[in-house]
Amino acid sequence: MVPIVKISNLDKYFGHLHVLKNITLEIPQRQVVCLIGRSGSGKSTLLRCINFLEEPSHGSIEVDGVKVEGGEKGAQHRQLVHDVRLKTGMVFQEFNLFPHMSVLENVIEGPVIVKGMDRKKAIELAEQNLDSVGLLFKKDEYPMRLSGGQKQRVAIARALTMEPRVMLFDEPTSALDPELIGEVMNVMKKIAKEGMTMVVVTHEMGFAKDVADRVLVMAEGELIEDAKPADLFSNPKDPRTKALIDRYRNDDN
Repeated sequence: MVPIVKISNLDKYFGHLHVLKNITLEIPQRQVVCLIGRSGSGKSTLLRCINFLEEPSHGSIEVDGVKVEGGEKGAQHRQLVHDVRLKTGMVFQEFNLFPHMSVLENVIEGPVIVKGMDRKKAIELAEQNLDSVGLLFKKDEYPMRLSGGQKQRVAIARALTMEPRVMLFDEPTSALDPELIGEVMNVMKKIAKEGMTMVVVTHEMGFAKDVADRVLVMAEGELIEDAKPADLFSNPKDPRTKALIDRYRNDDN
């Protein structure tokens, strides 16, 4: 199967700091991949390199047939980055909703402005996605009147309305109160069941265990393990992975 995401020999430097070290990774279509690791291990930087929110220093990223070499400049490079971004939806830790716009206006802004989608079609698609995340009844509300969990679900609907081929989630529950995490996780599980390719940076080991097809472990800018959840959680190969899982089990008890 041809991978929908292909990362080859990826390096990322911040000044002299080498934060991603020769990452090579392929993700088939419809697969759910969770990235776990301690804070500062490079998980979010890797995710942000996939859609060029961070420019890779070396190596290449390919998403759905669009290949971009890291570290290049010029009009052609900018166009390829734009094309990759159209194929990737991104959900951040913070919700990044426009406070002066209603929920519906937030969700249609990208398709109309960035993709040039007909407004009527964008509204129809937005309402479908808001219904999918259980928030169609909030379409005329403003973000200040929503809970954190509702804001994140709107952010997911907004990303889906761009009709991405791949969804990227950067610790989507880390800014939420514990009682609100479940509602966002349930929406993500639903999207996974519907066949969306997903790359999820998360500290929610339960989600990684129950939903992911693969779990990747990062440490000090390197991928140190890549395994099915059942194998990884029952028999981690690297001692750093074992320490991470043990800490999760202790926190869970």
